[in-house]
Amino acid sequence: MKNELVFENTIMVTQPSLPNYERYMGYIKGIWDRKWLTNNGPVHEEFKNELKNFLRTKNGELFTNGHLALEMALKALDLKGEVITTPFTFASTTHAIKNCNLEPVFCDIDPVTYNIDPAKIEDLITEKTSAILAVHVFGNPCDIQAIQTIADKHNLKVIYDAAHTFGVEVDGKGIANFGDVSMFSFHATKVFHSIEGGMLSFSDNSLAPTLNALKNFGITSPETVEYVGSNAKMNEFQAAMGLSNLEIINNEIDSRKEVYTNYLHYLEGLDDIRLLQFPDYVKPNYAYFPILLKDHKQRNLLCEQLGKYNVITRKYFYPLCSQFDCYDYDVKETPVAQGVSDRILCLPMYANLSKEEVKQICEIIQYELGDFK
Repeated sequence: MKNELVFENTIMVTQPSLPNYERYMGYIKGIWDRKWLTNNGPVHEEFKNELKNFLRTKNGELFTNGHLALEMALKALDLKGEVITTPFTFASTTHAIKNCNLEPVFCDIDPVTYNIDPAKIEDLITEKTSAILAVHVFGNPCDIQAIQTIADKHNLKVIYDAAHTFGVEVDGKGIANFGDVSMFSFHATKVFHSIEGGMLSFSDNSLAPTLNALKNFGITSPETVEYVGSNAKMNEFQAAMGLSNLEIINNEIDSRKEVYTNYLHYLEGLDDIRLLQFPDYVKPNYAYFPILLKDHKQRNLLCEQLGKYNVITRKYFYPLCSQFDCYDYDVKETPVAQGVSDRILCLPMYANLSKEEVKQICEIIQYELGDFK
């Protein structure tokens, strides 16, 4: 270890951005005066409308977090049987499927994008299949056209876990406008956040009443409960944070782009590292900076060594969802996902990460990889 490269203060893998304090407190003062804290208050409604405008989608509903939003989407679509999905995702994706009494069928991933591989979906379709739940991994959109073609052919619903893709565009079209439903997470670790929070965008506006009922215990009127629902309502304080952060989101993404560009500058050309690149037709949000190492041993060693320099990284996503102790699936069915999961490492990525800090992280990586050889 080179002592001169050790950070005095720990560099975390992510760091939330916060809005102007006075601006946020202005919203809080209004909430305090009205004493309307939840149940579709005025800040909630303003936030919802502003989000729909920003994402350029006609239909959207807010939730207390992205996970419950995804569960409510699966329930609202009245799915049965099997849902084809990816094992290379956060636990929430698979848990939502299982919590809705559906069976996940794991499809392997594309070795370049890390997204679900459309070429391998059709072989998994059976008479029990009702939907495809794809994930835009690391903010890199799935092959939307190919997935939709398969879904149309087999009369399947398409749900996108878009937790990583707030503000992303494909050929100039907002990412919220694909599939039947897209779920966005506004967790504090995301590019855009409302501390906790989530949103569903959807193509069929008739879903709105069902979604609103499902997130409020299934209640449809003061005396009727038509669904077995949940409590997934976003409160006014979350909405206030979201509105405040929406005002600075373009600066946030621009700053992340600069961090991403700095990483590329210092890491491109290293033999032992493969970097995730975005297609020209995608406008990214620079949510993460994953690197793919040569093998499992090298990934684990680099992760461990970076920690000694006070640089926190994350093996994201490792293990695969299909490998969790609470599930019992055959990971041999998804060898590409297994290979990526064993070698992936996400480096620190947030708006306030300076060029000097990125350079130092990259110098550590180059030094340590040289030692590993």
